[in-house]
Amino acid sequence: MLSRHLGRSGLAVSRLGLGTLTWGVEVDEEGARDQLTAFVAAGGTLVDTAHGYGAGSAETMLGTLLKARAVAREDLVLVTKAGIRQEGDRRIVDVSRRGLLRELDGSLARLGTDHVDVWLAHAWSDSVPLEETLGALEYAVSSGRARYVGVSNYSGWQTARAFSLLESARIPLVANEIEHSLLHRDGEHEVLPAAQALGFGVLAWAPQGRGILTGKYRGGIPPQSRAASRVFPRFLERYLDERAVSISDAVVTAARGLDVPPSQVALAWSRDTPGVSAVLVGARTLTQLQTALGSESIDLPGPVRDALDDVSA
Repeated sequence: MLSRHLGRSGLAVSRLGLGTLTWGVEVDEEGARDQLTAFVAAGGTLVDTAHGYGAGSAETMLGTLLKARAVAREDLVLVTKAGIRQEGDRRIVDVSRRGLLRELDGSLARLGTDHVDVWLAHAWSDSVPLEETLGALEYAVSSGRARYVGVSNYSGWQTARAFSLLESARIPLVANEIEHSLLHRDGEHEVLPAAQALGFGVLAWAPQGRGILTGKYRGGIPPQSRAASRVFPRFLERYLDERAVSISDAVVTAARGLDVPPSQVALAWSRDTPGVSAVLVGARTLTQLQTALGSESIDLPGPVRDALDDVSA
């Protein structure tokens, strides 16, 4: 698997990352082990998790696998996030210094490591001064808990402001993790141009359009799909519309012409968007992950990319 630097930092990551959103929820420990070992065997290094994934179960499972030496810790670039947690049906955003550092310590304990490679503030909050949030990121680096820091789900101006404040403390902001796919191109207006200008990397989550760009929703909602799941009932809701179907149809048509699965077309399109350092794939099954890994051999021809750009504009 090819690697890229995370922005203009010296940190190299595989250009396809393994996401763990569903670990401990839809993926059990055996399934997680199979995914992790297959991912590393294919040359993958970037593993993305978060304090709030599965109420901590994703990090716990990953830590268990590392302790059992399913893969070597030094072979991974561990990314985790803090600032979002779920309490029943309530989504709590707490990016205060106290909240962030408390969650970081919890993440390190679950992962069984003394540091993570990249630590991200998971969300923006108008109720907490940005300087306070960034102060927690600075302390994580200075105390050795994190090697690099960044943000997640920040807009262009929010990221630029955070970059500037951290730069004054001589601690680079190396990444912003945002949603990016043919169905969700908002980041191309501000975040991706800012990434190219300032030198931070973009990690793209949901590059397969939350599963819609695999083509499996064209005839309705399959009973075993994520859209039918009680765990993530609203994860796909906003994308089940005519526009999504039209774009999904275009991806399927392109895939037929290239003789590859539609998901690989979607991944390659997002992966090769200027400013994107890596795309993150959260698979429910090993088969889904193996299909995603096959996107490494795909380079979209210019006319195909242009056609997908047009239909999703």
